[in-house]
Amino acid sequence: MNSEPTLKAAELALKVTIPRRFWLGASAITALFAICYAPTFYNLGQIWLHDDNMSHGLFVPIAAGYIAWDKCKRLATLKPKANYWGLALVILGAVLLCIGPPSLPTFAFIIRTSFLFSLVGTILFLGGKAIVRALALPLLLLPLMIPLPAFIYDRLTLPLQILASTLAENFLTWMGYSVLREGNILHMATQTLSVAEACSGLRSLYALTFLTLTYSYFFAGRNWIRWVLIGSIIPVAVIANAGRVTITAILGTYDQALTQGTYHEMLGWVVFVIAFCILFGLNQILKKSFGRSDFQGAAI
Repeated sequence: MNSEPTLKAAELALKVTIPRRFWLGASAITALFAICYAPTFYNLGQIWLHDDNMSHGLFVPIAAGYIAWDKCKRLATLKPKANYWGLALVILGAVLLCIGPPSLPTFAFIIRTSFLFSLVGTILFLGGKAIVRALALPLLLLPLMIPLPAFIYDRLTLPLQILASTLAENFLTWMGYSVLREGNILHMATQTLSVAEACSGLRSLYALTFLTLTYSYFFAGRNWIRWVLIGSIIPVAVIANAGRVTITAILGTYDQALTQGTYHEMLGWVVFVIAFCILFGLNQILKKSFGRSDFQGAAI
């Protein structure tokens, strides 16, 4: 079988150059977005720098931009085809941008979300569905830079608190500790431990999702392995957070100072690293068990 035509096609694809007018148009659109959304991104920047729950947000646009840049050669081989549904999304984004005072949390979330509608709409209108599909991953990363509104955060936090405390109760009982759970409060012989909102695991789940999506693009190799990793994020994060509560409870039986302050924060970071290492190990096992492939970052 002669593979020469296939090799030539691959070489031509690599030699595709991006027209100058593309860069001029992209620069103009970027400038317009910067003008319209400068206050929004300034406020987001303040949140990323000062809110521990969103400290990963600073890296989301950087990672999304780099992945989009990495796909430039693939994008250059796709023929743009205008899609007027994209124009409808741009109009929707413009309307949402003008809704309500940005000082109110709910309206602030809507204004920030309008950026996503405007961006996807612009790409869809100018490039078509094929371009949007090629940029699916960086576009899916971007919502992770926007903090959840309070009413959604509260609805997610309490069930996660109950789940973490329930699993921790079972872990402690299995390890031989006497524990009684009332909601999200664990009563032990020497202490009472409350699983607070900060210990619900939502913060680590948000950050772990971003980190795993980015990691899977560069290192998973095969598309199905990426989906396995993505599907493993929630159970790994939940179990790791329950492990954090369990370890905190055990440490508290020796010294209650270890359950708060710097020690508590350090334990949170250690558990987050362990959770990511579990996903990293899962990726390595799947690659070695089912055959290792070359880098295929553009597949998702």
